[in-house]
Amino acid sequence: MTEPYDLLVIGAGPGGYEAAIRAAQLGLKVALVEKEKVLGGTCLRVGCIPSKALLESSELFHEAQHGFSAHGITAEARLDLAKMLARKESIVAGLARGIDGLMKKNKITRLSGHARFVAPTRIAVRAADGESEHEARRVLIATGSKVASLKGVDIDGERIVTSTEALSFASVPQHLVVIGAGAIGLELGSVWARLGAKVTVLEYLDRILAGMDTEIAADAHKALAKQGLAFQLGVRVTGARAAQTGAIVDIEGKPSLECDRVLVAVGRSPYTEGLGLDAIGLALDNRGRIPVNAHFETSVPNVYAIGDVIAGPMLAHKASEEGVACVERIATGHGHVNYDAIPSVVYTAPEVASVGKNEEELKAAGRAYRKGAFPFMANGRAKALGHTEGKVKVLADAQTDRVLGVHIVGPRAGDLIAEAVAAIEFGASSEDIARTCHAHPTLAEVLKEAALTVDGRAIHL
Repeated sequence: MTEPYDLLVIGAGPGGYEAAIRAAQLGLKVALVEKEKVLGGTCLRVGCIPSKALLESSELFHEAQHGFSAHGITAEARLDLAKMLARKESIVAGLARGIDGLMKKNKITRLSGHARFVAPTRIAVRAADGESEHEARRVLIATGSKVASLKGVDIDGERIVTSTEALSFASVPQHLVVIGAGAIGLELGSVWARLGAKVTVLEYLDRILAGMDTEIAADAHKALAKQGLAFQLGVRVTGARAAQTGAIVDIEGKPSLECDRVLVAVGRSPYTEGLGLDAIGLALDNRGRIPVNAHFETSVPNVYAIGDVIAGPMLAHKASEEGVACVERIATGHGHVNYDAIPSVVYTAPEVASVGKNEEELKAAGRAYRKGAFPFMANGRAKALGHTEGKVKVLADAQTDRVLGVHIVGPRAGDLIAEAVAAIEFGASSEDIARTCHAHPTLAEVLKEAALTVDGRAIHL
């Protein structure tokens, strides 16, 4: 009989494949099951990576049309959408080949097909050429999430689409309606708006970017509205359907909207279909998630879960941290994730980034805090770039000065947030950031000045 795997990972997204690699590094015999041909999960295939490729390309196109002249550059920009989409696909393919190479380098067995529990430590893998069974001492579920649906909205993949189809429109829509003002809706709405589409964003809440700091989200709203995105907030979509030449979106108490395409971006839900969890007695919670303890153990011995299928923000890097912590705990007895130091980034222009607690959370908890904010408008590097919208906000404990949260809207916020994450991870104070030397001229100086402002002593404000 074949020796069982030490660990079998179901799902090859960032959480799954990074967990597999770390487990192999720690000397475990590892197998990785993935039903898609391409490794990397939703993030690589139809999520994080292709969307960022299109965001970058569309931003350059928009800059060539509207920003180059301020730099003394005269250019006539013409869109070659097919080439732009091909570049996106090339990036995805290259990264996928890289993950394949990492599997071989770390001697991880790749099993292609759909995994299903036969027993807690026995997995059936169904592929096109039949089904095979595999034994493992431990199983890690890392199957990620799927697009959430909306009652009354019939997704047909052509006129009414998910983020997957919105990454590959063959032509620029004249009018795109986006249902949902979260990160996915705003990012893809931005892409097509820059390329020439009229974009209308519909949101059930009275604000965009739910969960983000309210002040920062309001600044992002203003910036995106100036770029031409039209927002209808506090509205309830009751239906959407394909029409002869486009689509129609019904809104409670308001006239219906006619458009070319509708993007449904109302979030994601855990993907657990077909795993056979009932066969091992593993029950889901009321939101379809797999309950786990602090060590990612489920109620079934030797079965673990991480990422989008468990509680917490549905972020690729959160899943990766959990995957590594989980297998390190299995192999060494130690493994931990600091959930106060998990950043969130929205890759619009300006970008929005956040880590730690926001003001609303601190007020709700009755936590006394001080804050400092500094605008990019007062930063030399931002002026040189020609991107001065936004600010950095630092929140620190009123007694200890320990950094509790950092929130940024502005150029390259997604990169700048890394320093704030490190500060929170190591328990730094706002004074620590303020007294750290930052190169001049850089955008990072805005974070330093915001930290100085906590104590009321910003230099350039």
